[in-house]
Amino acid sequence: MVAKRIIPCLDIRDGRVVKGVNFKGLRDVEDPVAMAAYYNQQGADELVFYDITASAEGRGIFTDILKKVAAQVFIPLTVGGAVNSLADFDRVLNCGADKVSVNSGAIANPALVGQGARRYGSQCVVLSMDIKRVGEGWHIFAKGGRVDTGLDALDWAMRGEAEGAGELVVNSMDTDGVKNGFDLPLLQAISQRVKIPIVASGGAGNKQHFANLFALEGIDAGLAASIFHYKEVGIPELKAYLAGKGVPVRLRQQ
Repeated sequence: MVAKRIIPCLDIRDGRVVKGVNFKGLRDVEDPVAMAAYYNQQGADELVFYDITASAEGRGIFTDILKKVAAQVFIPLTVGGAVNSLADFDRVLNCGADKVSVNSGAIANPALVGQGARRYGSQCVVLSMDIKRVGEGWHIFAKGGRVDTGLDALDWAMRGEAEGAGELVVNSMDTDGVKNGFDLPLLQAISQRVKIPIVASGGAGNKQHFANLFALEGIDAGLAASIFHYKEVGIPELKAYLAGKGVPVRLRQQ
């Protein structure tokens, strides 16, 4: 059975890791290089880095920080923020990333997903979706959650898979930073429509929330920030708990 992945998420603004609630009220947390090294030592399965203001500010991604992280971290890195072209893919990958996350760039140009998949392989292309409930459905938001695109999130997930994305990151804006659990109805709705791996993001507050998440079919990874950043839950502790619940995880060798 394929092991479920535990992935810390580092949101970067002005060269620092920050965290907010519902995509608002960002607070400074830590130096990203130091934090990445800590998670590497803790046994995280992967790391996700988002340059959360790059798209809104119309600038390139934080390549200097990425190079420093890649030099001392030996787990897969997924990086996103202002990825709008194959040239952006090149720049991110050349700095040491293993996967490239596209969000606003794919909304502006859906063909970008397929272009990236054909050049680098589907395993390299991650479609990240910022999703919020609107009325009876869910919409895709762009520009770091600032703009409602009107796109139906379930349709967008299926289109991303059809275009060639190898993985989806489902960011629930409604549960982000709230710590009351992952957005299980949203995740279940998407998992019923796609076959590619799904990384769930937004809402983790305790170990049981991860157990609830992995009880859903089609969920491959749990991504979180606050509970890991503030050391409310340690990754070794979480993995031991999940293993005790019968969830397949990669445990560190002592």
